[in-house]
Amino acid sequence: MASGSHWAPGRAANSRKTVVVSGIPDGIVKDDVMADILMIHFQKTKNRGGDVKDVVYPTTIKGVAYIIFEDQEVTENVLQKDEHRLEDKRLGRYYPLKISLYSEHVFTCVSSVLDLSIFGDKYILEDLVQELKKTIPALSFSPLQSNGQISVQGSFPAIKTLKDNLLLKANSLSGKGKRGERKPDQRPNIRIQKCGLFVEPNNTFVHNVNRKEQVVVLDTDIYYYMKHFLYKESLAKYNVVSHGVTDGEITTVYLENARASSDSRELERAKEGIEDLSAKLHCRLRKERFSLDGNTRPERQKYKQACESIKSRFPKVLVIPYDTHIDVIGSSSETYEFTQEVNRTVKSHFQKRFRR
Repeated sequence: MASGSHWAPGRAANSRKTVVVSGIPDGIVKDDVMADILMIHFQKTKNRGGDVKDVVYPTTIKGVAYIIFEDQEVTENVLQKDEHRLEDKRLGRYYPLKISLYSEHVFTCVSSVLDLSIFGDKYILEDLVQELKKTIPALSFSPLQSNGQISVQGSFPAIKTLKDNLLLKANSLSGKGKRGERKPDQRPNIRIQKCGLFVEPNNTFVHNVNRKEQVVVLDTDIYYYMKHFLYKESLAKYNVVSHGVTDGEITTVYLENARASSDSRELERAKEGIEDLSAKLHCRLRKERFSLDGNTRPERQKYKQACESIKSRFPKVLVIPYDTHIDVIGSSSETYEFTQEVNRTVKSHFQKRFRR
């Protein structure tokens, strides 16, 4: 059974049985046919699938579907499969899919506003956009404006691929111009929007193209989790120095050799290692949020105290307190258990006060 695009899973059981699928080719077959193809794919044993309760396709995000399974164990099995290839004779070829656990708050959709005008000397911008559409079919592009700006929407991995693609092109612009003159640093102006949060550009997409460095674009939540729990796995084991520039829900990490004599391949290995780890975390992590808006000051304080007192029992859960909310990041099962325990603690506290 396929649902329409305005559906959203509930916060409880459905969300833990739902995966987000991105990378679905657009426009090749009718939407109902694609929903059937997705249903068949996720029912197959070779894909570690099982009984599918619902397929939500199309959605408001181009190239993205939601698959709801009858059993949470099947969801976990599907997420553990290293590679998913969407194959059907009606598609003509296979398409690699990216699978992640559904979460209301994270890792589902990112929107960017790109200023491509810096590429105008080297590319016909309309041709550049067509090339990007062909290279990354999971992204949705708005019409190109006369000033070179264009809006792009898609999953975080797809947006990241786009940024890496444009980074390579921007690096090439730091070389010779059409007449052989040395061109100044070029960097695309970018504005990022995610989960309703609008962030003004910092022009930090390309940090300094004349220095020996590598750039990795990460979801900010994944960056915080990686930095807090996985520093040795992600950065410390490489002979590099790094710094991150956070721009809302996107963090750009700049990697440089620790010493001038260091092997440049170490930078490449560091970048590849961080990207591999980020991809694994993208599938594994989930975020829950305690909204503090509308709560009294004692209520807000009690939520923060409860999180502090409980987090020692969840050593792989990251708690990030803000003035208006508290974010909890970790595996699906641990974040769920953590939030349930916090809610019980807060509820019990105020029930005791009420009885006095």
